[in-house]
This record gives sequence, C-alpha cells and structure tokens, in this order.
Amino acid sequence: MVAIFPAPSTSAEALVPAMREHGYAVFAPDAVVALCGVPLAGLDALKHSWDDLPPDEYLLDGGSYRRRRHACFVVDGGRFERAPHRAHWQSKDYNALHGGLRRWFEPIEDAVAGSEAWSRLLLGLSAQVSRLAEARPWYVEAHQFRIDTSDGIGRPTPEGAHRDGVDFVAVLVVDRSGIHGGETRVFDANGPDGQRFTLEQPWSLLLLDDARVIHESTPIQPDGEGGGHRDTLVLTWRAGGFQGDD
Repeated sequence: MVAIFPAPSTSAEALVPAMREHGYAVFAPDAVVALCGVPLAGLDALKHSWDDLPPDEYLLDGGSYRRRRHACFVVDGGRFERAPHRAHWQSKDYNALHGGLRRWFEPIEDAVAGSEAWSRLLLGLSAQVSRLAEARPWYVEAHQFRIDTSDGIGRPTPEGAHRDGVDFVAVLVVDRSGIHGGETRVFDANGPDGQRFTLEQPWSLLLLDDARVIHESTPIQPDGEGGGHRDTLVLTWRAGGFQGDD
C-alpha cells in the first residue's frame, strides 16, 4: 500500500491570504472554475490534446517517459497574444539537469491555444497572479506534459526539488490513469518547513510563489499491466521578459 495524503484545499476567496502566508495554495476543481470563470466541461474538452504530445528528446537521464508541447504568451491586463515560437531555456541555477540548454519543443496546437476554455483559463489565472504582484505585461510559458510508465517508471521532475526561475508557477493536474505515486512536495526555500500531498482530481491546481518555495513530484509507477500516465498543464509567469531574453 502507498499512503496518499489528501491535498489541502483553499477556497477561491482565500487565494491572496493563503499565498501571502504560505507561498503556495491548492485549489479543487470547483475553485478553479470560480477563479477563472471557465466550466469544467470546457476544460475537459482540451484533454484529448494530451494524447498527441511528441516525445521529449532532451531528457538527459536516458529516459523516454516524457512527452510535451510548449508555447509562450504575453498577457497585458485582459488581453493576451501568442508570442512567436521560441526555445524553452532555464539556467543551471534553477535546473541542474537541463539548465543551459535551449530546448525546442513542438508548439501547443492552435486549436488548443485558440479555444475559449484556454483563453479563460490563461486570463483568469493571470488576473489572480496580478493580485499578488503588479506586472504589465506578464510573460507566460505554457507546457503540456504527459509522464507515462512505458519504461516501468516515470519522473515528473527528473531535476529534483527545484524553483523555475520565474515569479509564479501553476501546476494543473489534467488526468491520472493507471498509476500510483506522483506525490507533490512543497518546501520553504529558506527553511525546514514542507508539505506533501497528492493531487488526484482533474483540474485541481497548485499555485506557487517561485521565490519562496521549491517543489517536486515523486516518480510514478503503473498500477498493473498496460501502464498508465499523469497529464499536467504547467503555466509560469515572469515579469520583464521570458527566461533567456536577458
């Protein structure tokens, strides 16, 4: 048996005080709906696009368990535009495994990024982030991930516990199927405090203040024959430009 610690749920109304106090907050799907004004049916209509993610060709641990797509956006108030496709870049200060590489991933499909549900989600979460810090515009990167167990084990965060080098990070669980593991762990970046829990419900959300906390997800394993997967959408917000611009 693998112990599962339920995620600590924060109400939509408590986002700002929870983030101010802890540096992170977890929201159940109904709270995400309230925060973004997007119905779950609209979000669920995006799920099929995770079935068509190309392999991540940059994994330096020799694995083949990760598939992904990537896109960049500039959000200014209630408007956003998609930025020209670009490489994803992080310094080694934030990603000891893949830092320093310009990684070119296939772009998120236009049908996904141009959908009403995507627009509401992106603008809704950006409005919440803007309650925590003032920045116009926000430079937002979006990552669709599928971690599968075709090799027997999949690693959502092969770089280990880390920060992303941005201002805020949102991790949305899109689907969990045929797996166990994938426990989320969040630690105070400047102290010993930490918490562990498992995000199980589709469209549950972990929001992080990247300067204050570090985070990781433990490996996943299949529940039985045929394997399984964990799908997530990761959004990051950064003031002043995309990583690598400076």
